[in-house]
Amino acid sequence: MYVARVLYPVEVLGPGRRVGIWFCGCPRRCKGCSNPELWEFQDRYKTSPETVFRLVRDIVGDNPVEGFTVTGGDPMYQPADLQRLLSMLKTLSDDIIVYTGFKIEELDPEMLANITVLVDGEYMEELNDNSLLRGSSNQNIMILDESRRDRYERYLQRETNKIQNFFTADGVISVGIHRPGF
Repeated sequence: MYVARVLYPVEVLGPGRRVGIWFCGCPRRCKGCSNPELWEFQDRYKTSPETVFRLVRDIVGDNPVEGFTVTGGDPMYQPADLQRLLSMLKTLSDDIIVYTGFKIEELDPEMLANITVLVDGEYMEELNDNSLLRGSSNQNIMILDESRRDRYERYLQRETNKIQNFFTADGVISVGIHRPGF
């Protein structure tokens, strides 16, 4: 699998302090994508679900973690590895958000069983309305785990769209749903 980033605490892509996991690889190349540097499957990011899980488990062991957000690139272009990772992450928290350009109808139902909230559909810059959790209004925010519905409905009603910057050895990584033209 190809995972470019694991960041903590991500506080702008879901409720609470989350571990964010960025896959790389996405042939869609949506205009205005906030992560075009993650379009290619880059060998330097090749790893295994077990390695990513060990890293995440260490973060969870030392910090308060309220869930995971998996994005990219597009993680659904690596379905077998994603499914393995999701099943492992679910042992640490059953609050998992996944972003994909695919529509829900195109996804394996077994994959969906490990996802709390799915944000589906291609990003369309001209439909970016600065919404919380989704990049453009054509995308759907689907709460798949009914036990989390109240939490997410409250979050979607009371929170506003924010950006969070992480400073790394490679520079600054800006996380969140960016306005058009970012």
